Parts: sequence; C-alpha cells; structure tokens
Amino acid sequence: MSSLAPIEPRGPKPPHLSIGRIGLYAFLVCAAAFFLLPVLIMVLTSLKTMDEIRLGQIFALPGSPSLSAWWTAWGEACTGLRCDGISVGFWNSVRILVPSVVLSIAVGALNGYALSFWRVRGANLLFAVLLAGAFIPYQVFIYPLVRLFSMGGIYNTLANIVIVHVIFGMPVMTLLFRNYYSSLPVELFKAARVDGAGFWQIFFHVLLPMSAPIGVVAVILQVTGIWNDFILGLVFAGRENLPMTVQLNNVVNSTTGERLYNVNMAATILTAAVPLAVYFLSGRWFVRGIAAGAIKG
Repeated sequence: MSSLAPIEPRGPKPPHLSIGRIGLYAFLVCAAAFFLLPVLIMVLTSLKTMDEIRLGQIFALPGSPSLSAWWTAWGEACTGLRCDGISVGFWNSVRILVPSVVLSIAVGALNGYALSFWRVRGANLLFAVLLAGAFIPYQVFIYPLVRLFSMGGIYNTLANIVIVHVIFGMPVMTLLFRNYYSSLPVELFKAARVDGAGFWQIFFHVLLPMSAPIGVVAVILQVTGIWNDFILGLVFAGRENLPMTVQLNNVVNSTTGERLYNVNMAATILTAAVPLAVYFLSGRWFVRGIAAGAIKG
C-alpha cells in the first residue's frame, strides 16, 4: 500500500496586511482619536494660562505648564456665593457612593440567588417585572418618588439618595447575579441542602465565595453609574449632599467676569478621575467577570 505524498501548497502566500486588516486598523485609529482628542485638549487647556488660551490655539503645548488651575478647581472655584471648589462635591460623592454600591450589590445578589435556586411560584413573572424596570426611563419615576420621600420625611437627605440608587440599581444587579448563579452547577446547591444548610448558610458559605468574578463586574458598573449620575443627585441629595457632578455643573455655569476655561477643564478631569481609575485598574477583571458567566443564562 503506497503512502500518500504530502500536498504542496500552491498559489501566492497571503499578505500579512490585507485590505480588510488595514481598514480595521484605520477604523480603530480613528475611533481612538475621536475619544482621545477631547481628553488631550482638556489636559492642555488645564495646564495653560488664560493669556495662552485667548490665542485660540487649542492644540498648542502650554508655554509654561502650571497646576494652578487644578488647585483652584479643587479648593477655590466658586459655585454661587461659596468658593470652596469641587472638593466638597468629591467627599459628598464618596459618602453617597460607598453605601449605595454595597447595598445595591447585596440586594441584587440576594435576589439573583433566590430567583436561581429557591424557585417559588411566580418567580419568573417577578423577575420579568423587575427586569422591565431597567428599561423604563428613570425620569418617569422622579416625581412619584419625590412625593413618596417627602411624605416619608427623608427627602433631600443622604439616606434618600442612597435608597434611590439602590432602587434603580436593583434590576441590573439582579439580572447579573441571577444569570451568573444560573450558570453554576445545581449540584452544589443540592449537596448543601443534603448537608442541612439553609437559605443564608448556602448563600454566605457556598455561593458568595464563588461570586468574585461577577462581583467585580457589579462594582465597576455601580461605581461608574453612581459617580457619573447627575439628575438623581440634583433632585434627591439635598443642598448639603450635592455630588461632584452637580458641583462641576455649578462651577462651570457660575461665572462672574471672565470665564476661566483652564479651571473648568481641570474640574472636569478631576470629576472624571474616579471612574477612569476604576476602568484602568480593574478593566481586565471586568472582562474576566463577563467571561465567567455575567451574560450567561
């Protein structure tokens, strides 16, 4: 029996850079430039003096870079009659962010756990109703919630804005955790039940230690969403608890005399620093969390 001769490849070798690959690279470069050019302009403007800004050369490098605009934006920029910068808004945002993230993720994890393993009558209908809330514009709920919290006596307080963020974060958090827990082997749950574990024991000792990947995804989504929120903080936080985004709006729109564009740009970058840091420092864990089952179900 004769052995088959190896088949020699024929034809020209395909080029490393095809037209499609070149087009893909060109698109990626254009997309990166589209998003990075405004950031570059903001950074350059924040480092310039007002005399340099008046020249209108937005892409020109600052002649003598200075961080004075950054210090002014942080601690001296005026919002109406107050001139204490956006540092007050930063700490208000931290006070709002921490309890809102913790509570919304805890409620979402519990809901997802209950809907995945403790199937009660009407669980699918409840999940569908809860999920529908994620697709309704939250502006529709603002006036009813204002009336409700006013009657409850907590309107315009720190507790008010935290509860609001927990409410609006619950549908998405429930969806994430429910889909993630549904992708886990049900044998883990059954084995724990055979060993006599109850609702809370299974949650804390079995599922919660396995929830790190989806927990990172939930933290990133909630941190960026709550930190970047404007309208909910404006309506529900109260004058003494206004978040950083509202303070930024007040700084940019409170002008007496010359508009200080370098200060405005510095304040904008400072406001965006937290979500940017979250993405840069934990982006790879976000991808791992998604791949581990965040969109399975």
